[in-house]
Amino acid sequence: MTDTTGLVSLTPAAIAVIHATAAAGGRPLVVGGSVRDALLDRPAKDIDLEIHGPTDVAELTSRLSVLGHVDHRGQAFGVLAIRVDGQDFDISFPRRDSMAGAGARGFGIDIDPNISVEQAFGRRDFTINAMGWNPLTGELIDPYDGASDLHAGILRHTTASFREDPLRVLRAVQFAGRFGFTLAPETAAECRDITDALAKSGGLSKAVSPERVWQEWRKLARRGTAWTNAMDTLVDTGLIRFYPELAATRGVEQDPGWHAEGDVWTHLALAAEQAAVNAERDDLSGTEREVAVLGALVHDLGKVTHTQNTDGRITSRGHAAAGVAPAAAFLRRIGAPERLLTRVTPIVREHMSHVGIEQPTSSQVRRLIRRLDTNGAGATIHDWARVVDADCAGRGPSAKPSPATRWLAVAAHATVGDAPRKGILTGEHLIARGYVPGPEFKPLLSAALDAQDDGWIHDEQSALVWLDAYEADRIER
Repeated sequence: MTDTTGLVSLTPAAIAVIHATAAAGGRPLVVGGSVRDALLDRPAKDIDLEIHGPTDVAELTSRLSVLGHVDHRGQAFGVLAIRVDGQDFDISFPRRDSMAGAGARGFGIDIDPNISVEQAFGRRDFTINAMGWNPLTGELIDPYDGASDLHAGILRHTTASFREDPLRVLRAVQFAGRFGFTLAPETAAECRDITDALAKSGGLSKAVSPERVWQEWRKLARRGTAWTNAMDTLVDTGLIRFYPELAATRGVEQDPGWHAEGDVWTHLALAAEQAAVNAERDDLSGTEREVAVLGALVHDLGKVTHTQNTDGRITSRGHAAAGVAPAAAFLRRIGAPERLLTRVTPIVREHMSHVGIEQPTSSQVRRLIRRLDTNGAGATIHDWARVVDADCAGRGPSAKPSPATRWLAVAAHATVGDAPRKGILTGEHLIARGYVPGPEFKPLLSAALDAQDDGWIHDEQSALVWLDAYEADRIER
């Protein structure tokens, strides 16, 4: 048997919290992801504790208050939260959950500190999350043999309580993508039964709040590197039916000369996976990683409507622009915030901008940067480059070097920059020339911006020279 004496690395703050819980009469167990990640030799930032046995909650609160502010969620959720020396701790009590409606408040909760560990852990989703570790004795408590499933790379549900929260089906997808695991056959069947029931009752969005759905997709985007497993699990669980924009890419053929990996579905999985691998390599996190990974996942959705096979020649002209609408629809369907859409959709529209250009000019790079950030909150050229990199690499045996590096090299030049330049010619200049503010301003300033991107305007003097030429040309016309 594996020695688990020092399984979870405990900080002084964690030790203090554990001793406080034990002093209040309870038996503290480190539970959930902390134990799972420790067995996988992955660092765990936060420690979750579950307190078994009769516990004086008032005394526990008093002892914890010496360490930090205690957030009482106990009345509704049976959880105390505390932050000690910058580390977060959730302290829960054994409970039985039942799904009573949509959203985080849709649970009926019965707190019972006297139920057995097996009963308490049986309400958890998967066996790999239904393990506990006693920090006082070093004992691993594993009533559902989660350690074996963990090392075998299998996601297996614990008990019939799995059905109580439909979001657990999406959690299966999230864990498959994070850990590269596959579903146990009986769990896949259970998930399909749940999605069949959801389909009859209005879909996932009727049963689960958008915030909770996005939380799972966000974890997948920020932590997942096995997107092929995630997308296989979308199919295996039947959950794919609720994401029609993505589902429609299955079987959409591609030119094997450019895409030897297979259909669009396969390409998107490989591209998202490559974006995630690159993000790990570059230590990318937060929104930047979400944009790169989800941008790669949706960049070719337009091929569904714009792919043609003419006498064996497969083309998809116009698919980049056509992909904007389904990409936005999919992102909204997974609950992504609008700020993410404003960054991803311009990348989808522009991801083919490099085609046919061996060496981009300063003007071409400036124009691309401006198109990517048309609303002032859009994508950067670095966002675009990451998706182009993933697109080129996510093609199996037909992977090719990305041209994005050449575009970034031009953007790095001081005369170009990697952000849209403000217009040098302004409305104030036009008013000084006698123009009256009105409809004529916009096209004129737009033309000046084009001239600036082309390098004709680079300071105020050259802007006024350009305006002289513009006015002279207009008179001649």
